[in-house]
Amino acid sequence: MKLTRRELSAIVTAEAMSRFANAFDEGRTIGYCMVGLGRISMQHFMPALKSSKLGRVTALVSGHRDKAEKMAAEYGVPAKNIYSYDNYDSIAGNKDIDAVYIALPNSMHAEYTIRGAKAGKHVLCEKPLATSVADSQAMIDACRKANRKLMIAYRCQYEPTNLHAIHLIREGKLGKIEAIESANGFNIHPNEWRLDRKLAGGGPLMDVGVYSLNACRYLTGEEPSRLEGYSSVIDRDGRFNEVEENLSWMMKFPSGIVASCNTTYGTSMPGFFRVHGSKGMIHMEPAFAYQGQHLTASIQGESAIDEPCADRDPSQFVREADHFAECILQNKEPKTAGEEGLKDMKLMTSIYRSCKS
Repeated sequence: MKLTRRELSAIVTAEAMSRFANAFDEGRTIGYCMVGLGRISMQHFMPALKSSKLGRVTALVSGHRDKAEKMAAEYGVPAKNIYSYDNYDSIAGNKDIDAVYIALPNSMHAEYTIRGAKAGKHVLCEKPLATSVADSQAMIDACRKANRKLMIAYRCQYEPTNLHAIHLIREGKLGKIEAIESANGFNIHPNEWRLDRKLAGGGPLMDVGVYSLNACRYLTGEEPSRLEGYSSVIDRDGRFNEVEENLSWMMKFPSGIVASCNTTYGTSMPGFFRVHGSKGMIHMEPAFAYQGQHLTASIQGESAIDEPCADRDPSQFVREADHFAECILQNKEPKTAGEEGLKDMKLMTSIYRSCKS
């Protein structure tokens, strides 16, 4: 019997929810410690955990005690579970904490992941994994040595519309894939930490460009065999003294697929990808936002697809938090383990090297 996509999705969702329900009914949930109280943790990840079936906020790490106390009151975190960066290592003795969520500037990911692993905690780290290949590998090694899991928060790989796009490609609906276009960027405000190379490791490629890079990899299911990059600074207003303003790169995959990508901190550039195949085309815009993904497709011999994805429940952050919690509870390897972030870090390093040459 051939199931429709909707029927298949319902079965998969039912099975996943059943697993979640069983774990929840048994009282097995994962306590997350927030490491860094910035926008992504306070406005997105922490609120998502209120809807999570397998995770909850149990501890906070911040350099601002007053901010931490305010968030602790909202999430029912006891005062004893509020830490500073200085006493972060003492989380080792806290059984309320199963995993840490690293939401710090890029250059701090490695240190706090490694310290978290040494403290015996699993690690969910925001992207990019780190700012160098060496640091990325050190994070993976530290978690492996401590027998702890490391997952990079590539939320788009858990988002249903992105997954539908991948399914259409793998099912052969587009025929042979020929080319991919993708872009993602925004006009950055002055004095953002992302403009400090020591903290960010680079410009928009390390921040929003990585979405396009990762998308090309998960859409093709391949690793690029060749790449070439170009960067520039156009606005001489002081923002881009340390990092690039614009960056474009081309990739060629072993199958012959070619991809062209753009990223910027100089103007609004809504995140999208477009996949061209011998039998049709997929377009997703927005593709990488926190919500509101919209997939359209034109495929020979089939009805046009127009699939808006506004206000999905659960959110992308709930999905990634529950996936990691399930991996911990069932001792499974995360879909986006640390090695996935390492691959992108190697490619970004090569792109920057190409830009310089």
